[in-house]
Amino acid sequence: MHRSFPGSLALILVLALVTACGSPAPAAPTTAPAAPAATEAAPTSAPAATAAVAAAAVATAAIVAAVPTEGTLTQESPLPQVSPLGGATTPSGSAKIGDWSSPAPTKLPANVTLGFVLGLTQDIAVYGQSQKNGVQLAVDQINAGGYLGKGKLVAAIENSTGTNEGAIAAMTKAIDDDKAVGVVGPTLSAQAFAADPIAQEKGIPVIGPSNTVAGIVEMGNFIFRDSLPESSVIPGTVKQVLSLLGVKKVGILWGNNDDFSVGGYKVFKQALQDNNVPIVDDETFARGDVDFQAQLTKIIAQKPDAIVVSALAKEGALIITQARSLGFTGPLVGGNGFNSPAVITQTGQAGEGLIVGAAWNIASSEPLSQDFITAYQAAFKAAPDQFAVQTYTAVWLFATAIRRADSVDPKTIRDTLAGIKDFATPLGNFSFGPDRNPIHSPVAQIVRGGKFVVLTAETAKQ
Repeated sequence: MHRSFPGSLALILVLALVTACGSPAPAAPTTAPAAPAATEAAPTSAPAATAAVAAAAVATAAIVAAVPTEGTLTQESPLPQVSPLGGATTPSGSAKIGDWSSPAPTKLPANVTLGFVLGLTQDIAVYGQSQKNGVQLAVDQINAGGYLGKGKLVAAIENSTGTNEGAIAAMTKAIDDDKAVGVVGPTLSAQAFAADPIAQEKGIPVIGPSNTVAGIVEMGNFIFRDSLPESSVIPGTVKQVLSLLGVKKVGILWGNNDDFSVGGYKVFKQALQDNNVPIVDDETFARGDVDFQAQLTKIIAQKPDAIVVSALAKEGALIITQARSLGFTGPLVGGNGFNSPAVITQTGQAGEGLIVGAAWNIASSEPLSQDFITAYQAAFKAAPDQFAVQTYTAVWLFATAIRRADSVDPKTIRDTLAGIKDFATPLGNFSFGPDRNPIHSPVAQIVRGGKFVVLTAETAKQ
């Protein structure tokens, strides 16, 4: 993949600055900083500060260059006839997903189309491509097992292109042209706010697989989500951070121009206030920014025990790297936007110790979770993330509603979907609440050894 223009420009500027100063800029750190304590103040000497700024800038250039931009990932065509990937669900055997006890449907058409509005290009491709894999795996399993009787599930995948306008166009195409009886997506909450009203107006049920901010299901009775809202995840994560790591005061950095980051910030702030944790500094940035050193320097100067960040993956990776380059060694706590292996890959050693609340962790001992992981790794030669498993689960929820209803009428599917309770999934025992929000247990996780593990007293101190 070629280096993006912003990344190249940043690197050129850093090299020019270093040449003028007469010494080479240090590389981004490859090992965790050996600083004395989590409350260490920002560097104060001129040489140290110059080195930290240069290192942060080099790291910023590398991450910006690595983030997918529009055109580096392409939308694949819909999957009218998908082939089994192996490990397909069948009625026999133990711990297999699906309601096989309900009668096999007999009234379905040959093809049953579900629409998918996913962010497959630009910076949100780190989520959307993983979601597309989850779709592929679920559709393959459903069709291979004959879950819809003689009917075949068809995945009409539309690219939202990472914009509200793109999500509106994709939602419209999925419903009007693809004739989808239900839709999974869009990827981002902001895009859901833009596009879901179209489905609501047309009476097409939607499941949001990664929409976590407040107000999603309130858009209408056809809008569901299987992604736990931040309000169900963040408060528990905050309590664990406080008890396991002895955090007494924090600084906050959050994005002020996208719905996800704003929503996460509000929940973080309320959770901190509920636990009487002083917020020593509160700083903002805009989505698309690449330099956060001014805000981080101000926060670090207040000597917080931890820094809380509400951001999407692209900005989040840069913030993590720059915070470490500026000398901060305490815990970094993020929202759902950090739940991507791309964040770990792009931050390297700087990402060690990152704490994130989540709906699922790959270490889950749930039998269906282990089945999902095995099948996903066999199909895609990579480990799944939360976005893959939530989208995979959403497809199975829709398929189960269609099977039980033995109908492709969107309203009937909606009513059947709303009645799903105590359904075994890779996320755990799953139900839709009366408000169409998901009900299942969240988990707090921490990055150790370059991967997410469950946050415990032991992993917190490593």
